[in-house]
Amino acid sequence: MHRSKVDCYVGIGSNLDDPIAHVKQGIRELGQLTGTERVAHSSLYASPPMGPPQQPDYINAVVKLRTTLEPLALLDRLLAIERRHGRTRGGEHWGPRALDLDILLYGDQQIDHERLRVPHPGLHERAFVLYPLEELAGDIDVPGRGRLRALAKHCPRGSLRRLEISQP
Repeated sequence: MHRSKVDCYVGIGSNLDDPIAHVKQGIRELGQLTGTERVAHSSLYASPPMGPPQQPDYINAVVKLRTTLEPLALLDRLLAIERRHGRTRGGEHWGPRALDLDILLYGDQQIDHERLRVPHPGLHERAFVLYPLEELAGDIDVPGRGRLRALAKHCPRGSLRRLEISQP
């Protein structure tokens, strides 16, 4: 059976060990997943950490993928990429990390599984996700939350800065 392709969006972030390089490499690796095509990626953005204050700023982006992978299979592939970058889950909540990959949207699905919630639960209140996502997705509907532009309008940019650097 041939599974149809689904457009999904993955948030990517890093704040350790040359975070720009980790984000760029992560973007490249997402495009190499079996059954998956990297369609586009946003600009890179810098923002202060959400969690403990004594850590470096984050570099964030959003990647649009077109995939035949089921959501949990995609999640497993993302976790494997994180591990290759030295990430171990279960550490300090919102603490520093070399690479963080989150499924933000998976088609128009709403998923509430013990391992995965989509749309990502914090998507609607995080400028470092909303603005890069808007760059790629325009004014799509975020299942259960409404139009993307309306969500971004109600989420101040704060200290979020778009970086002018060469792309991956």
